[in-house]
Amino acid sequence: MALRLPPVFGGSLARGLRSLSGMSEAELVPKARLAGPMPWVIAIMVALTVVATAAGLALSNIAGNAADELSGGVTIQIVEANPTTRLQQAEAAVARLNRTPRVEAATIVSEDEVERLIEPWLSGLSGVQQDIPVPALIDVRMRDPVTGETLGALRRLVREVAPAARVDAQSTWLGPVFATIDSLRLLSFALVGMLAAALAASVLLAVRNALGSNRDTIEIVHLLGGTDHQIARVFQRSVGFDAAGGGTIGLGLGLIAVLLLGRQFAGLGAGLVSGGALGWIDWILLALVPLAGIGLAMITARLTVLRALREML
Repeated sequence: MALRLPPVFGGSLARGLRSLSGMSEAELVPKARLAGPMPWVIAIMVALTVVATAAGLALSNIAGNAADELSGGVTIQIVEANPTTRLQQAEAAVARLNRTPRVEAATIVSEDEVERLIEPWLSGLSGVQQDIPVPALIDVRMRDPVTGETLGALRRLVREVAPAARVDAQSTWLGPVFATIDSLRLLSFALVGMLAAALAASVLLAVRNALGSNRDTIEIVHLLGGTDHQIARVFQRSVGFDAAGGGTIGLGLGLIAVLLLGRQFAGLGAGLVSGGALGWIDWILLALVPLAGIGLAMITARLTVLRALREML
């Protein structure tokens, strides 16, 4: 009469044999695909990471485009109470600047444009523009980026014909704005790092829980000759499938959120905001987010299993 194994041992042994033969490796992790909480946790993490990454890339684009646009820009104000003298000095300054080799173009900003620029600050105050003299503005585009030496030379040149002129680099006006953009960009990328750490932590906890639930099976697999790396591959593959499903869902949700937010910001019509549009390279980077999440989840699962097995056995 043939020797028969006890039911419990026999079931564990069968699972171990099937795991080693590759017929049903996922049985070491007792949950169906997309049925447990981990894939949905990964989906949420990936969606938030996509949004945070898109925000960081958009802020980088805003800062880069604005810096390129303003690097060669200079604004000249003719602060003169007499409108006739103010106009004469502005015209003389423009004529002098347009004859300067370093200057690409110099134009007087129209009064309508100046009034449109200051209107938000003076809304509700009737007649204030007649009481307060508005300086004439000259927009200057330099052929090269503006340096301190270039700015000093322009001041000396312009004040020879326009004593009431004030010369400023456009980039200095937006210094606080650039500092804020840099802070927000760093915050976005820091959030990406925190989300990656949270994803790794969730995978670590799920894998350790599965290891504890299947300790008996793992011990039998070891008795049958299974190695730690074989067992780690079982968990790595299972986590990879779950991460792929969750990452796909998260990518879809994240892209929907990015498109909706992009449409809202595009409606503002602001110059700085319009410079934050995502390019095709940015979209490729967003598409790589779930792939990075899958890789991180699989590596975390493998390392967690190998370390736990060294402590367990």
